[in-house]
Amino acid sequence: MALPPPRPTPLPIEVPPDLQPTYANIARIAHAPAEFVLEFARILPGDQKAVVGARIIMSPVAAKLLLQALTENVGRYESTFGAIHLPSGSSLADQLFRPPTPPEPPPAPDQK
Repeated sequence: MALPPPRPTPLPIEVPPDLQPTYANIARIAHAPAEFVLEFARILPGDQKAVVGARIIMSPVAAKLLLQALTENVGRYESTFGAIHLPSGSSLADQLFRPPTPPEPPPAPDQK
């Protein structure tokens, strides 16, 4: 009788207490034969350029495993909270980062 395969033990992950979270609303991805480079940046309304907060370098295998993990997690998120809708028409960058539209002026008071 064959024994079942051993269950993988979870890898312990330590988060340093002084680790600062980084908000990103832009990701730039580049690759070479041996690596993927992911740069996470943020740009806020009124900023003239995006600021890179983190650069992650991974092997192609690790990048593909990340893609698989993200796909699975987005699926779980949507099954719990509903579909994530992306803007259509113009590019996502145009939707998210176009200059804000100035507010409409209030109507002129009636003059009698």
